[in-house]
Amino acid sequence: MVYIIKLILSYLLGSVSGSMLMGKLKGTDIRKMGSGNAGSTNALRTMGVAFALGVIFIDVLKGFIAVKYIPMLPMGNTFALYDPDMVFLNIICGIGAVLGHVYPIYHGFKGGKGAGTMLGVLVALFPSYLFIGIPIWLTVLIFSGYVGLSTIIAGIVLPICTFIFYSNGIYSPFGIFSVMVSIFIIYTHRSNINRMMTGNENRFEKIMIFSRKKP
Repeated sequence: MVYIIKLILSYLLGSVSGSMLMGKLKGTDIRKMGSGNAGSTNALRTMGVAFALGVIFIDVLKGFIAVKYIPMLPMGNTFALYDPDMVFLNIICGIGAVLGHVYPIYHGFKGGKGAGTMLGVLVALFPSYLFIGIPIWLTVLIFSGYVGLSTIIAGIVLPICTFIFYSNGIYSPFGIFSVMVSIFIIYTHRSNINRMMTGNENRFEKIMIFSRKKP
């Protein structure tokens, strides 16, 4: 019961959309602009850097809070009939936060793609991965210009890093979680994959420092 309640609490927190909150300040609905996705990439393309940074901050923070603090909430003797496995509970809360971000109950189950909130979850659960994942993400972005591709590659690298650096590796509860994350990131970015295959995906050409400018 403890797992279910805290999964729900994490989901409700994850459903708080950074782009929707920032949009209310600007009097706009980000889902009606650009790609229609309520994530930081669409926010950057349509509303600018300051707006996107606010979105990223909120989305990362809620993932971190869900993992770091919701598992610690006291439940009393009614529900806490036994001491839960805290590692497993942290992972459950992380899953809830990401699902809330992608399928927010407050916004008709139409949210972002989960990358920002997942980043907050990883800050809490596996911070050392960020020293590898973020440089890889930036490198792919610089060479390709595709945010979606960068996120997919960083997601694929996660279980590899887990296997090498995490305690008990891929066979731990977090290891299984990391594989699930990798698959889920690919799934939520399936539209990006389709657009890249058809040549219709938007690129951040300004960051492609090695690209050749057309005359």
